[in-house]
Amino acid sequence: MIISWLGHASFIIKTEGKSIITDPFDERSGYTPWQQPVDIATVSHDHWDHNAVHVLQGNPQIIKETGTFNFPGITITGFSSYHDKNKGADRGNNTIYKIMAEDISLVHLGDQGTLLDKELIAQIGQIDILFTPVGGKFTLDAEAAFQIIQQLNPKIVIPMHFQTPHLSFKLAPAEAFICKFNQVIKLPFLEINRGEITKSLQIIVLDYITRTS
Repeated sequence: MIISWLGHASFIIKTEGKSIITDPFDERSGYTPWQQPVDIATVSHDHWDHNAVHVLQGNPQIIKETGTFNFPGITITGFSSYHDKNKGADRGNNTIYKIMAEDISLVHLGDQGTLLDKELIAQIGQIDILFTPVGGKFTLDAEAAFQIIQQLNPKIVIPMHFQTPHLSFKLAPAEAFICKFNQVIKLPFLEINRGEITKSLQIIVLDYITRTS
């Protein structure tokens, strides 16, 4: 499995011979939209910086709702959650996606805006790799992201949705989050298999891709 960060909340996950994109954006984000074919796209909510399926190549299967979706070697499950602390009254609902492939569980929190209740934690279950927003303002901030890690107990955490030189609007940078940990690994991308996932927590910050052609 190979995981690359495109910027914001968008990743390319290459697994089982397919490419999965999460929360695609268009050029208004300040990042370069992905320009290669994808097979599956997950959309956590209908805000322009997360739902730009119109830019995608390859006629992908679009998943933008709760429920379970099965593909050869891949299962994706969407869980209903909230974009804010007031049960969606401020910014609407959000869908958390759990992706199972290669005996690895990945959970993408989308624009999660609040901590999780016990029922949702139980529904999500065991997590190997967690993608969490850390930039605050519209989503979890550094402290809330730290708390949600304690709730979900993943093995690997990849922060997303934070300020970078390319982002066209203001969020908090990642430093307020990563400074909470003694060791942070920085990689251009993550290539991993089941046997390489350790029992101890790893924080991995990926470089975002500025060119995709």
